[in-house]
Amino acid sequence: MPEIVLAAINARYLHPAFGLRCLLANLGPLRPRAALLEFDLQQRPVDMAERILALDPRIVGLGVYVWNATQAAELVALLKRIRPDLKVVLGGPEVSFEWEDQTIVRLADHVVPGEGDLAFRDLCARLLGEPGVRLPKILPRQTPRLEEVRLPYDEYSDEDLAHRMVYVEASRGCAFGCEFCLSALDRGVRRFDRAAFLAAMDRLLARGARHFKFVDRTFNLQPRESVAILDFFLERLRPGLFLHFEVVPDRLPDELKERLRRFPPGTLQLEVGVQTFHPEVAARIQRRQDYARLEANLRFLREETHAHLHADLIFGLPGETFESFGRGFDRLVALRPHEIQVGHLKRLRGAPISRHDAEWGMVWSPLPPYELLANRLLDFATVRRLARFARFWDLIGNSGQFRETLPWIWGDGSPFEAFLGLSDRLYARFGRHHAIALPRLMEAVFEDLVRHQGRDPDQVGPAMARDYLRPGRRDVPPFLQPWAPKGAGRPAAGVSAGPPRQRRHQLGAGGA
Repeated sequence: MPEIVLAAINARYLHPAFGLRCLLANLGPLRPRAALLEFDLQQRPVDMAERILALDPRIVGLGVYVWNATQAAELVALLKRIRPDLKVVLGGPEVSFEWEDQTIVRLADHVVPGEGDLAFRDLCARLLGEPGVRLPKILPRQTPRLEEVRLPYDEYSDEDLAHRMVYVEASRGCAFGCEFCLSALDRGVRRFDRAAFLAAMDRLLARGARHFKFVDRTFNLQPRESVAILDFFLERLRPGLFLHFEVVPDRLPDELKERLRRFPPGTLQLEVGVQTFHPEVAARIQRRQDYARLEANLRFLREETHAHLHADLIFGLPGETFESFGRGFDRLVALRPHEIQVGHLKRLRGAPISRHDAEWGMVWSPLPPYELLANRLLDFATVRRLARFARFWDLIGNSGQFRETLPWIWGDGSPFEAFLGLSDRLYARFGRHHAIALPRLMEAVFEDLVRHQGRDPDQVGPAMARDYLRPGRRDVPPFLQPWAPKGAGRPAAGVSAGPPRQRRHQLGAGGA
């Protein structure tokens, strides 16, 4: 029976706990005395507690993030109520700052703030080797030298590699100071030894890993390192390989562009952080970017590579008006990324964005994920309207299910204004923005286009029928039957690798 249990509450089964695997890999001689248990948000904390306590551990380590904070707090309360002697150790960004008012911290025995690779090992050694030792609740923050950190990739099981996204990191830290991000507190980038990292990637590939998500905050910050990693994967291209990188959009030197051109469809996804097109807002939150170069690079990526582009835009930033956000959204739509993630500004614990609270009247939810409720320029009703806009955009604009239908929504007008109106009407119709079956959603969009916007059904209908049937669906909803082409329901040809949403975008024409 393990004396140390590391417990993870993941968002979904697809996403394994990378941070806890780092802790496991660095336990040294304590590794054989430890085990990892993984749960997801669909499971009840009482069931998690039952599984953990069935192993009768002496120490439980728990990673706490903004998206699992509520479930984690309930789990810790249960564990300490049932086993008061159990040592509960917390780590993760949610408990690394502003812990004074957190119930979960009060209930736990110790908190390891920041990077815990080595600090957690040392704490466990003291707790197990010196029963009754008195140690501080909040341990001193450590920044380990990466050459002393053991890489965690052998902690992925064969089942992980076959069925889950594999998280990897070639570097830690960020060179930028964007105030909505916790990386603003730890400036500077440290890199793992390239040879050791690539050797570990080679072992993962040999074991069957195919989906790699790099968690580096700025993958392309140092082009020489980025090129070496891309060359490594280009030399090892194989069916099913899928790579995700987060890139700085205004930094794509020629040698990096040349590598990006060579990846085949369905292999590469790039997350491009734009966040705002308002220069004054960007300067206010300490985000530096060259907009002309950003736009040129996005056009290059869309037109000259097969990369799936996921661009980020945030509403609610201090000084961003409703109108300026709409103009920024339209500007991003014109650049045609495959997905636009419309983000709702959050005040993460410790993030410097809070320094604008007084001047800009920032009002935050007291509950995770601490989203903006209102500010001096956006009242509560407007923030809620934009949040619904974001959700319906994800269902329609990002999903790949409406590739030919999308341009009909705004025609020659403003994508933001047209889609905002559509999202208002969809919410009025359904009373929610979740749990809407695709045929019902498509029928609602069709009726809105024809009845509200006056579109010709004989133009919209065929486009929507092709959108619905393109992935190979064999049913035809009644409202689309007049326009279903012959051979409806046959699987489309030419689909490459990648997750389902990315494959749907490959099948589609044009871009969001």
